[in-house]
Amino acid sequence: MNFIFQKIRELIEISSVSKHEQLIQGILNAIDEKLVSEGEMLPSVNAMMREFGFARETIVKAYKELISRGIIKSTNRLGYFVAIEDTEQLLKVALVLFNFDFFQENLYRNFKEGLGENVHLDIFFHHNNIETFQSIISSIKGKYGMYVIAPIPHPKTPELVKSLPLNKLLIIDRFVQIDEEVSYIVQEFEESAYQAFAQLAGRIKEFDEFVFFFKASSAEPIDVLRAFKRFVKDFKVNGTVKTAYVPGSVKAGKVYFTINNSELWVIIKDTMTKKFKPGKDVGILSHNDDTVKEIISDGITTFSVDFGLMGKLAAEFVLSRRKTQEVLPTLLLRRNSL
Repeated sequence: MNFIFQKIRELIEISSVSKHEQLIQGILNAIDEKLVSEGEMLPSVNAMMREFGFARETIVKAYKELISRGIIKSTNRLGYFVAIEDTEQLLKVALVLFNFDFFQENLYRNFKEGLGENVHLDIFFHHNNIETFQSIISSIKGKYGMYVIAPIPHPKTPELVKSLPLNKLLIIDRFVQIDEEVSYIVQEFEESAYQAFAQLAGRIKEFDEFVFFFKASSAEPIDVLRAFKRFVKDFKVNGTVKTAYVPGSVKAGKVYFTINNSELWVIIKDTMTKKFKPGKDVGILSHNDDTVKEIISDGITTFSVDFGLMGKLAAEFVLSRRKTQEVLPTLLLRRNSL
């Protein structure tokens, strides 16, 4: 019984978790961590009241919910017992993403499908805002069985994320150094971007200038900027970095590269308006692939990890709970725009 009390007590310190949730998640955590086993007796309602000072109604309500889920069972006059040890089918998962762009939707769809129907999934978006990220972490900790987090590269991030149970945590998309034991499925930016540019060097040199739109205050990885600067120096390419694309400013003889999809759509629209042929009059390069980029303007050249695969692997981790530390390969997808 002490293990049950210990797991519940860990959650009492989290003000955002209700007493009802503290009882339920504390018992689930004890079962998941093999601290109690099938057939083992749980504390009585009176024992819970003495230990925590909770109202009888609160404790009874929590036990009834666990009974309805099939996790515990009640035997007349004897008390409450653990009915099953495998709680995966009732697992609650928190997924924290940057936003719901096309490629992240692909990740989410494959992640959800991989989890199956018997897992409860909640999704949150931080939009690269550290205050929003902090608020999300505060609101979800202690309430979920597994946490899948796309973190923000920020000095506060490691401590915020370490407030979650590391054995139930998966870092996805961007790598942030949290702890050696933390599992992750991420992409690498600098070397993969450099290699993509290098493979395209011959085509890029057919144009007069290679223009990269990069805004330092945005969520865009600065690693890609470093790769761009290395590339134009090493390959003696006429390269320029601009903070943003000015609508209507597209010119023939240039290769345009942007990470921002909204900016990309404007560049493509202006290219069509001026009747420029992508790949001939102008070059267009994008980061993070999706179905739209396969189709629009006869295909936009991209370099990208497989976000569908990232979602599938993340689902496998959640269901198996086996430690994983994987950096997915970035693939250059050459199409007509470059």
